[in-house]
Amino acid sequence: MVQTPSYSLTGYEVLVCVTGGVAAYKVADLTSKLVQAGAGVNVAMTESATQFVGPMTFQALTGRRVFTSMWQSGQSYDPQHLALTERADLTIIAPATANIMAKMAGGIADDIVSALALSAHGSCPILIAPAMNTRMWQAPPTQDNFAKLKAWGIHTVGPGEGYLACRTVGVGRMAEPAEIIESAARLLLANQPKASHK
Repeated sequence: MVQTPSYSLTGYEVLVCVTGGVAAYKVADLTSKLVQAGAGVNVAMTESATQFVGPMTFQALTGRRVFTSMWQSGQSYDPQHLALTERADLTIIAPATANIMAKMAGGIADDIVSALALSAHGSCPILIAPAMNTRMWQAPPTQDNFAKLKAWGIHTVGPGEGYLACRTVGVGRMAEPAEIIESAARLLLANQPKASHK
């Protein structure tokens, strides 16, 4: 039985950034839940993410174009990495791989998702849902990067413990979509939608 959200996110704009981890398939469910709750959703994907889930899946779920490159033409002359985060009330990065967390901690912006993550600072809250192999999660560089991101005010959900894609059980499993949307809703509902101020 499908559980519908018990709250309304109507009027809110959410930017969902998908990176190249096997948990990307769960982000389709998260996106669907956000849309069902009334949110407008834009999706950006790294090239690696498109190897796990096709952009057409997210386009069908959101009814909007999906961004896979910084070089896609957009409305007027707004650079997409600025325009998308300026409109967003929340940016969600899921799965947040060790790679994207390292880029965020180092201020690297060499693809659409890392550029959006950097430009979201000061524009809207950022929520990351880490997902990776247990050894990668426990590695000192990853833990340092995670701590740095939290110290900068980036919100986090998960990771949990469970069966991983590498066929082992341990910490590193991405939070379930229902848990991510609960965290997202708390962040969104704490403020009025940006669009209501226009």
